Amino acid sequence: MTLPSKMESETCEFKKSLSELKEGLISIVAMLNKHGHGELWFGIAPDGTPKGFTITEKTLRDVSQAIGVHIEPRIYPHITEEVVGGKHCICVNFTGQEKPYYAYSRVYMRVADEDRQLSAKAIENLIVSRNQERLRWDNEPTSVTLRDLDESRLQRFVERAKLPWDNTENALEKLGLLKQGKLINPAALFFTADPMELRCAVFGTTTSSMIIDRHDFKGDILELIEDAQKYILKNIHIGMKLNGLYREDVPEISMEALREAIINAFCHRDYRDPDYIQVAIFKNRVEIRNPGTLYGGLKLEDLKTGHVSRRRNPSLAELFRRIDMVEAWGRGLPLIVENAPDVVFKETAGLFVAEFARPSYVDDESGEMSGEMSGEMSGEIQKTSVETKKVSVKILKIMSDNHSITIPEIANLIGVTERTVERYLKKLQENGKVKRKGSTKGGHWEVL
Repeated sequence: MTLPSKMESETCEFKKSLSELKEGLISIVAMLNKHGHGELWFGIAPDGTPKGFTITEKTLRDVSQAIGVHIEPRIYPHITEEVVGGKHCICVNFTGQEKPYYAYSRVYMRVADEDRQLSAKAIENLIVSRNQERLRWDNEPTSVTLRDLDESRLQRFVERAKLPWDNTENALEKLGLLKQGKLINPAALFFTADPMELRCAVFGTTTSSMIIDRHDFKGDILELIEDAQKYILKNIHIGMKLNGLYREDVPEISMEALREAIINAFCHRDYRDPDYIQVAIFKNRVEIRNPGTLYGGLKLEDLKTGHVSRRRNPSLAELFRRIDMVEAWGRGLPLIVENAPDVVFKETAGLFVAEFARPSYVDDESGEMSGEMSGEMSGEIQKTSVETKKVSVKILKIMSDNHSITIPEIANLIGVTERTVERYLKKLQENGKVKRKGSTKGGHWEVL
């Protein structure tokens, strides 16, 4: 037999003989606690050279009994005699998911090809990690029964996921939504009528002191994602640009970024918290809020650097992945940052908030806000001022190249609304940068 690896690794350990049996059992535990599986060889030197030794049925039985006595919880490895390079060796293949595993009443963890004893705190973290998997909300049975499901919603989902349809129960099995014959929580969110509520509001200033519109939506999780997008589009400014011969609407905030943030809110929220997902539209920003702070040790400063994150609701995320609404590689936050570099992520009062600035709120060249400015936005003034000046410079350059250009044509060229262009022009005229000569229709612009 050929060795699977000529080097020791995190999942492979070599021992010269059974005189190192105790060390070998410690290696088994270390590999189980790190990877849940591994391979231990007796009769192989650490450099991978086969040494071999005399092996009988009693030898194999002694190894099995030592594992049974000294490793807890109990494992049932596959122990075989193998001939490697003409030498007789023992191979122990093992798996186990009941970590932490103990060898001689101690816990070890594999690091490269070493076995390190864990501290009490590290052992506690292992136990918590194991229980988190078992106690995940999206792994728990729901009170909803098969009779409560809307089969038409399930059929539409199965079709969208490009899976064959035969009957309700088989479809749910394929989607991983049945545990011991009972539905788990994500099934209710996707396939029952009105299982969730979304709260949306538009505020008249940069604070929540004056509400000018409020709407609560009910529906399944996919319906509410669409409702959130439509509500935002209805209540922010939409510009336009020409794409060839066709007009193309351009929202003031990237809809790709907003959509990812909305899906992220529904996918990764803490469903044990009874609060609602909220969309709050202010004069200067749009906020998407979901119950639950960052999960799995992730920090706010990690969000824009592409750090790998753990998923709070992996079963729920898997359903979104099946219909191409999220990626298996968790690129949701990087995609938000890519499409809206100025996005601000915050945690407040048990909520995770994605905040998007509204460029239309800036109405003069100095970068000052046209209404009351919230405390959170105060640090953004300098950045906003720079962007405002860039737009003003663009307008001046366009007018220098074409003195008879119209306001709608300027709006098309720079991708903003006509109202926004009018606001910039007014300020440029007040500051003596530009002047209109002649009539509204037959006149022209003069850059001073």
